[in-house]
Amino acid sequence: MFVPPGAVKGRGTVWAIEHRFNALSRSEFDDGWGTLEQAALEEREAPGTQVLEENVRGILSGNDSPDIGFDLSINPYRGCEHGCTYCYARPTHSYLNLSPGLDFETRIIAKVNAAERLREALASPRYTPGQLNIGSVTDAYQPAERRLKITRSVIEVLSEARHPFSVITKSSLIERDVDLIAPMAAQGLAAAYVSITTLDPVLARAMEPRAAAPHRRLRTIEALARAGVPVGVSVSPIIPFLNEPELESILQAACDAGASRAFSIVLRLPWEVNPIFQQWLEQHVPDRAARIMARVREMRGGKDYDSAFGTRMHGQGVWAQLLRQRFDKASQRLGFGRERLNLDLTQFRPPARAAGQGLLF
Repeated sequence: MFVPPGAVKGRGTVWAIEHRFNALSRSEFDDGWGTLEQAALEEREAPGTQVLEENVRGILSGNDSPDIGFDLSINPYRGCEHGCTYCYARPTHSYLNLSPGLDFETRIIAKVNAAERLREALASPRYTPGQLNIGSVTDAYQPAERRLKITRSVIEVLSEARHPFSVITKSSLIERDVDLIAPMAAQGLAAAYVSITTLDPVLARAMEPRAAAPHRRLRTIEALARAGVPVGVSVSPIIPFLNEPELESILQAACDAGASRAFSIVLRLPWEVNPIFQQWLEQHVPDRAARIMARVREMRGGKDYDSAFGTRMHGQGVWAQLLRQRFDKASQRLGFGRERLNLDLTQFRPPARAAGQGLLF
């Protein structure tokens, strides 16, 4: 695969962009000894991944955003090795004093006691079950999960408690846990969504360098559907003039594989994601970079991004309306369900407390 100048095969970005909370700023300086040239050569070397284990105080996060269809979320990791250049979650690494650029995909925080904390939360007399999603700001099945199995341990607790959940992923590793997910799905307690941004393997490798290939994700949809798991497809993000022409083709391919639901979100560029993604455009599609950003701004009221509820997911203006019409018509033709699949909350039962854990209330 051709790697454009400044890019590194296997990484979405090698730019260790400073985060917005950094009080110090740095700039490059040529000392006359070829320092800048040497730095450019070093950047071409693909940096390795560090998985840092962390014991967290809590694992459940509440959601009160009116345009997100779940009440609670679990993210077993911070950061994501898939390295998607457009990922709206990149700025979350800023809170860790890490770069939303390179660090987000190379310094992964693994919440090794996630299952323990989840058990504590669900066993509390004060806990009220809600619609829960796994993997909203990280991929719960990224490469580190193969070894650590944190996501699997979380699902084991949810299974014991008969607590409903949905999960969204770009990884085929989810197939490993079908033995847990399928029995819950049969009781109306589980659903899965697979994100497919493009059917073009070359574009996918450039945009999402360590995620599963598009054809492999389609096979995952097929495997989940065959196991009786309600499975949907997320055609997100839609990027004008890049993957946008594939919208109907992706929906058709997902339908053929067995998906029964679909949703789509237009490109979001909050905080540090904006310069990271624009740099990627200049590296990989310089002939279309200006045109893409012009259309993005057209859908964002003249700005690169607008975080207002109600429009941040779908944009505004004529072009955003045309995109929505295309998605709606294709979904209707293919028979996709559009309403959120509400899982059964009535079956919840608090899990057994861990050995030695006392009652506080």
